[in-house]
Amino acid sequence: MSSQEKRLAGEAAIRYVEKGAIIGVGTGSTVAFFIDALADLRDQIQGAVSSSEQSTAQLKKYGIPVLDLNATGPLNIYIDGADECDPQRRLIKGGGAALTREKIIAEASAKFVCIIDSNKRVDVLGTFPLPIEVIPMARSLIGREIVKRGGQPVWRDGVTTDNGNWIIDVHGWQIADPIALEKDLNQLPGVVSVGLFARRPADVVLIGDRLMD
Repeated sequence: MSSQEKRLAGEAAIRYVEKGAIIGVGTGSTVAFFIDALADLRDQIQGAVSSSEQSTAQLKKYGIPVLDLNATGPLNIYIDGADECDPQRRLIKGGGAALTREKIIAEASAKFVCIIDSNKRVDVLGTFPLPIEVIPMARSLIGREIVKRGGQPVWRDGVTTDNGNWIIDVHGWQIADPIALEKDLNQLPGVVSVGLFARRPADVVLIGDRLMD
């Protein structure tokens, strides 16, 4: 059911794509279905701004131009998945280690459409470990700060982000105030980006082919 919902969500997001637009494109298995569907519209859009090398390769495979955000300026629409989504459309993202570029594109976009399957819908964020991208030399420092805040940091050993950094996954948090936690963690020296999309949540959430209530 999960794979079917992902496919339905990816295909349903096509209805938000406008003719002549530049599309912000996220990362992950659900987004891969969206890119498959976007291939049929490649002659009707200007191109895409991609959040990862993985998505860039898939877009280029279909002949969809991949553009630089510095050159495009603000985007009308960003399509991406999530690892968790709460009732206020606040998200945990970063399971695919692309959270920093995803957060940049989301911030640059007027509308953020999040596409998920029903397993990603939660009442309180935190069951999925919270990814934090860190400068490598800050890994232990950030780990100690997380422990002070009641979290259990686990280094995602062997994973380097597209930006050349490392990921710490934080277990054991039930995140009642994701905006406050996002702000707090962002202040720690060595943190590049936090996988909480709370200050800038999704505008629209599709679970399969239906809108989340």
